[in-house]
Amino acid sequence: MSTAQSSTATTHAPAPRSLRLPRAARPYLPPLALYGAAKLTGLLVFAWLLTYAGDYRRKDPRFGGGAHWWDVLAGWDGWWYLQVAQKGYHPGPLRPLAPGGQFSAEQNSVAFFPLYPGLIRAVSELTGIGLYGSAILVSVLASFVAAAGVHAVVSMLAGTRAGTIAAGLWAVAPAAGVEWAVYTESLFVAIAAWTCHAVLKRRWVTAGLLAFLSGLSRPTSAVLIGAVGLAALATLLSRDGRREQGVAAPLYAALAAPLGLLTYIAWVGWSMGGPGAYFALQREAWAHYFDFGAYTLDVLRNVAVGHGDYLFAYPVPDLIAVQLVLALPFLVALMLRKRPPLVLTAYTLASIVTILGTQQMFGNTPRYLLPVFPLLLAPAAAMARLRWPSLLVFFSTAAVASGWYAHYVIFELGIP
Repeated sequence: MSTAQSSTATTHAPAPRSLRLPRAARPYLPPLALYGAAKLTGLLVFAWLLTYAGDYRRKDPRFGGGAHWWDVLAGWDGWWYLQVAQKGYHPGPLRPLAPGGQFSAEQNSVAFFPLYPGLIRAVSELTGIGLYGSAILVSVLASFVAAAGVHAVVSMLAGTRAGTIAAGLWAVAPAAGVEWAVYTESLFVAIAAWTCHAVLKRRWVTAGLLAFLSGLSRPTSAVLIGAVGLAALATLLSRDGRREQGVAAPLYAALAAPLGLLTYIAWVGWSMGGPGAYFALQREAWAHYFDFGAYTLDVLRNVAVGHGDYLFAYPVPDLIAVQLVLALPFLVALMLRKRPPLVLTAYTLASIVTILGTQQMFGNTPRYLLPVFPLLLAPAAAMARLRWPSLLVFFSTAAVASGWYAHYVIFELGIP
């Protein structure tokens, strides 16, 4: 080949293609980078503290122990989810105590909804990774989907910068350590955030399908399902809403949303011999039931006078939870000043009523509030005025604190 021909061939050789993200994915890079950096920092602090302490090796793997520090992430609820992923469900009949309808129940895996363990098993079968590794993989991937959803919703209402900050705030919120553990918080928030986003975008079929899935993930999906149904009903009752969005799509969302939750509750009732079996199981085996806030008031009263004679008493986590509960009215008021859409308002208020109105481990209140992401709207909008150096200092400090708190609550005290 002559020099000229070689030169021509070189000139017309195709240039190597660089890897480029789709245009639609690019806005999510900053919030996901912030979220990932904050979570990784918290995880490193958590791992260092556990390794330094070392006592986790002497604890039961079911209750926050194991051969390695990362085994702690699969304790408590995580142990149950892995049992379901490995062995499936084995419901047993409730044992009547008296003709009045009371029941005795031992802890049973049917209290833990099937979507998360089903995904764990599916990922394990498809990839060959063990169940524990699959569980962590599902949680981590779901957490990024959740952070993207939080960013998408907040960006619609307060701007892209606020949406990015909201994703970072969700990474360092109290009890955010469970987002990368064998728990359902990340999966549920991923579904909840994108369900709300679908409603805001008037994508009713998507909203109905996602709400249906949420009903297979955890019982608190009832608040999300109710919020979707209320938003759909408001659209159907509005003349402008019917004209713009029609009737079929909102009606579909309202009807499809509760089917997952109702199906699972019905299956548990059929398997255990009573229509209210799931709720009896939660009450008798886990001491979780709606008491209209009586337990929450009892905790607040005891903590206020320095007493610890109440069920599930853990002084430091309870004090932190009390501070968070006292901050809720202000966070709600600030959120409402932003005039959020109906679906976000209903979801937030119903979630708070459910959490504070239920007898459950009060020190876990920060974890129960993790799914209430609309509360981040006002703080994120306010922090959007700060410069990035100030935000970097805040998120660095908060990420370290988040890792310490995860170590303290999950390991030192051994509460779920």
